This record gives sequence, structure tokens and C-alpha cells, in this order.
Amino acid sequence: MLTTLPDADAANALAQAVLDARLAACVTNLGAVASQYHWKGVLESSSEVQLMFKTSVARSDDLQRFVETRHPYETPEILFWQVDASSAYGQWVNAETQRPLHV
Repeated sequence: MLTTLPDADAANALAQAVLDARLAACVTNLGAVASQYHWKGVLESSSEVQLMFKTSVARSDDLQRFVETRHPYETPEILFWQVDASSAYGQWVNAETQRPLHV
């Protein structure tokens, strides 16, 4: 999953919260990006920080809902796509993002 945030503090806070919730095995901060977009009839330009979340198919919906509720933007960019991974990496991601068992 990919999203953009307004600054490093917001990006770091969201990344930490996602990892604490075990919704992603890894969050990569892709750094500063310059975005241009139409917003409410006006052409905008802003500096943002882009994050890439590595999660399992089983946790992708949970991750999306989690980010939507904690994202500072009114309409956050949330992009998902499914990829193939090496067997070892895919197993690691699945293991790291398993839902906790309640006994």
C-alpha cells in the first residue's frame, strides 16, 4: 500500500502505529515528494512524505481502514496493488502480520 503524508512527523507516527498494530511487516519511508493536484477547484502544489507498507493479502483491508481513520488528510491517497514476492519474503510478511490469537 502507498500513501502520502504532510510531513515527516505525521509519516513517522503513522508508520509506528501500523507496525505496533502488526498491520504491516515493514514500512518504507520513500522520502520527500512534490505533488501537484486539483483540490476543490484549485490547482495545488505541496511537499509530502511517501510511505510504502508491506502487508499480507489477509491484512490489507484492515490496514486500509486503519490508515483511513488515522490519516490527517480529508481524502488520503491510499493505493493498493498485489505483488509477487520471493517465497522467504512472502512468508516473513505473512508471519509478521498474523492477527493475534485470543485464547
